[in-house]
Amino acid sequence: MAPMLPRPPIFVNTSTQACELVTDLLIFDEDLTLMRRSRQAREPVMPAATPATTHNPPDARARSRRTFLLYLCGAFGGLLSGYDMGIVAGAQLFLTRDLGLSSWMQGAFVSSLMIGAIAGCFGAGPATDRWGRRPVMLATAVLFGAGALGMALATGPWTLIAFRVATGVGVGAASAVIPSYLSELAPTRIRGRVSTLNQMMIAIGIFVSYLTSYALSGAGAWRWMLGLAVVPAVVLFVGMWPQPETPRWLVTKGREDEARTVLLRLHKPAEAEAALRDIHAAAQTERHSRGRVRELFATRQVRRGLGIAVAMAVIQQVIGSNTIVFYAPTILKAAGFEDSAALLNSVGLGILSICTTFVTGRLVDRVGRKPLLLTGLVLMVISMSTLCAVFSLGLLDQTAGKVAAVASLAVFKVAYSLSWAPLLWVMLPELFPLRVRSVGVSVGSGTNWAANFAVSLVFPTLLAAGAGAAFALFSGVCVLAFAFTAVYIRETAGRSLEALERAAS
Repeated sequence: MAPMLPRPPIFVNTSTQACELVTDLLIFDEDLTLMRRSRQAREPVMPAATPATTHNPPDARARSRRTFLLYLCGAFGGLLSGYDMGIVAGAQLFLTRDLGLSSWMQGAFVSSLMIGAIAGCFGAGPATDRWGRRPVMLATAVLFGAGALGMALATGPWTLIAFRVATGVGVGAASAVIPSYLSELAPTRIRGRVSTLNQMMIAIGIFVSYLTSYALSGAGAWRWMLGLAVVPAVVLFVGMWPQPETPRWLVTKGREDEARTVLLRLHKPAEAEAALRDIHAAAQTERHSRGRVRELFATRQVRRGLGIAVAMAVIQQVIGSNTIVFYAPTILKAAGFEDSAALLNSVGLGILSICTTFVTGRLVDRVGRKPLLLTGLVLMVISMSTLCAVFSLGLLDQTAGKVAAVASLAVFKVAYSLSWAPLLWVMLPELFPLRVRSVGVSVGSGTNWAANFAVSLVFPTLLAAGAGAAFALFSGVCVLAFAFTAVYIRETAGRSLEALERAAS
């Protein structure tokens, strides 16, 4: 008798609770900020306190809650991207057996997501300029859902790969449009914090995929693993349906009244009018632009932004995160976690990534983007160099070597999640003026996926050289990335997108 499949609510409850936790943390943090500003604005002599003067007004709290629901819905596509990237590891073992995949077909199945993502990135730019950010995000939800159902019902390898490519197109489009959507909606003072939600949702999606694989692996239910992605796809579509378009896109289309309505939802009236004037002024200087790829090379300002975006996209993939993921089980098993090494690697490091990304959101607008990027690289050089020494000198069988290796593993994960993992998506929209923001972010995101694909191709060859050589190479890459960041990357925190555009011109 065939084993009974676990019920789908395992995934639904986990993802819903994770999203509710993120929402509650963000709302609580915003409430504290509002209360702090309220106290600072009081006169030295005040009348006796009343409930109305000691607490946030109900309308302010309601607006805060609605605003963060908007941000959460805008970032929710990241959860789907993370889930689709992570679930393949658990599903591949069982579908390979059931569908009789050759080793070549297994590789095609895994890499097909990245191929689709590259196409989705470059297609998303013109689409978002023409139809808007919100419609493209709704389209990605449809692609996610169709791809999940198609893979779950696939009867052969080519059908499976075809729907995996379709899912990849959704992943790529989401990675290109979500950063712009969040960045263009968020007020300047919290733009970095809001933009880090994208990476946090990706981390949550990967974490949920690990839990789902663990729950369904006993039954070998790979169709459920892949098909359950339709649930968050529906949530994304339903959640995004009532959400607004970004005011910056609306202004470029001459719909200023709608833009004003959106800004009043996010800002106080005076701030909304000031923001609308800035956006209108920027749009007027670019009214003849059509957001084509060739316009990325039209001026020195835009070419510089493009060069930095492409470099940052490549750096995020080549600073060694894949090497850490590959060697993590070896390090953990050597440290004594024989039976739980895989679980600790996936669940433990996944939780660490989510928590660190939340901390990044708290710091990115206060400390700035550039200090976090540089600090992350310093910590990654230290951890990579330590791992190089441990593996090269054969210290992994000694207590000191085990401790150093596990500590370096955790330090790298924290450093990467604190800096380059989330901040690439924070900064990509900040590097381009409004007229080419969509296409610029699409090129940067597409470059990131292309670099990911290239690293996956050369990674087996690199591993053949040995762990010590691999860690030494990536340590050197981090040093070069530090020099590039220190010289070429400018701070963008605390300035509106329009102010950044004026400063660069």
